[in-house]
Amino acid sequence: MKKSISSYLLIGLVFFLAIGAIWGGLSLVLDPSGVDIGFPPAMLEQLEQSPFSNFLAPGLFLFLFLGIFPMIATYGLITKRELKWAKKMNPYKNRHWSWTFSYYIGLLLILWINMQLLFGIEFGILHFVYTLLGVLIVFVAHLSSTKKIYSIP
Repeated sequence: MKKSISSYLLIGLVFFLAIGAIWGGLSLVLDPSGVDIGFPPAMLEQLEQSPFSNFLAPGLFLFLFLGIFPMIATYGLITKRELKWAKKMNPYKNRHWSWTFSYYIGLLLILWINMQLLFGIEFGILHFVYTLLGVLIVFVAHLSSTKKIYSIP
């Protein structure tokens, strides 16, 4: 079945997230202070209300769950190939695993941003942009034209 405009949009949104999160997460793992990617030194003080003393653990989470995981989902969205382990993790047996993973990625991104705010990280424009990205991923995944492309007969 030929891909729809909404499926290409979903691929683009998930891929955009993956690229940014891989770069940002890896940067925070290599420099847990965040200074190398432009965080002001005072940003570490904002972590006092969180369980973290630096950005190493959040950087690992960002790299793996919002970077590598979406990259795998992008692969599946494009190729629609089956991965046994991914298929086993998919509770929606009438949808391809990559559709389900995309949906979860959107929800995870929204939760990730809200947890930052809960832990006292000062609200910034990137929080708004990435919350909107998460909402868009969930919304586009649920469009009927997207669901149709990733349906399993």
